[in-house]
Amino acid sequence: MNGKIQSEDWNLIIKGHTSLFDVKFKDLWNYRDLLFLFVKRDFISFYKQTVLGPLWFFIQPLFTTIVFTFVFGNLARISTDGLPQQLFYLSGITAWNYFSDCLSKTSTVFRDNAAIFGKVYFPRLIMPLSIVVSNLVRFVVQLLLLVTMMVYFAMQGANFHVTYAILFFPLLVVLMALLGLGLGLIITAMTTKYRDLSFLVTFGVQLLMYGTTVIYPLSAAPAKYKAIIELNPMTGIIEAFRYAFLGKGEFTVWSISYSVIVTLIVLFLGIIIFNKTEKNFVDTI
Repeated sequence: MNGKIQSEDWNLIIKGHTSLFDVKFKDLWNYRDLLFLFVKRDFISFYKQTVLGPLWFFIQPLFTTIVFTFVFGNLARISTDGLPQQLFYLSGITAWNYFSDCLSKTSTVFRDNAAIFGKVYFPRLIMPLSIVVSNLVRFVVQLLLLVTMMVYFAMQGANFHVTYAILFFPLLVVLMALLGLGLGLIITAMTTKYRDLSFLVTFGVQLLMYGTTVIYPLSAAPAKYKAIIELNPMTGIIEAFRYAFLGKGEFTVWSISYSVIVTLIVLFLGIIIFNKTEKNFVDTI
């Protein structure tokens, strides 16, 4: 080679995106080990200085269920479709927490990791994807809590049952993850210029929960608001989730199809906007 380095000696060439649709999925697969390192980092850093550690996985949904049962079940006396109040609220909380965690943590990924993004190359989508995977661990633990409570109430003779819709469970998990990811990508890209959005995320997610069937069934929603509530793609997902595990909820092909379509559109827009912003976000954040 006469001391010269030929282009074929390199196995990686870093260059700017040629188009908005240049996502480089192959690079995501090549950097899969980095993804799992980020997942491990998130898990360790979050619980490193806590006394109870991973027990917070159980404590948070359990205490939220107790509060919801007291406030919405006993004081407000909101219908739970004949289901035990604890199971009704915990099922909604379990599904909602996974979606909201994916959304909230992805929405700050640029701001929280600006130092890393500015120093070393790796596919930027690896970071938000690692958030989705690390939150999946928490979701599985909370799901085990739900199943444990289902066994307990079944032994007490409670009226609920698992339905055929449990076969759609993997699809529901994927929809929750991708919808949270897509919305988070859009927000984190926008916060590079409009930082005020980061302050609205937590508040907005909380408000969105009340527009979803977490604390009330769709059947109990007033007729004039029902159509608006159904426009929220998480409504169909949570209703299907509840129907799958407890046998109560408005599960239809239309509601799931609508959630799938909206999720794909949001994810598509999120990836495009994220892809466009990541090239110069370090200069603006």
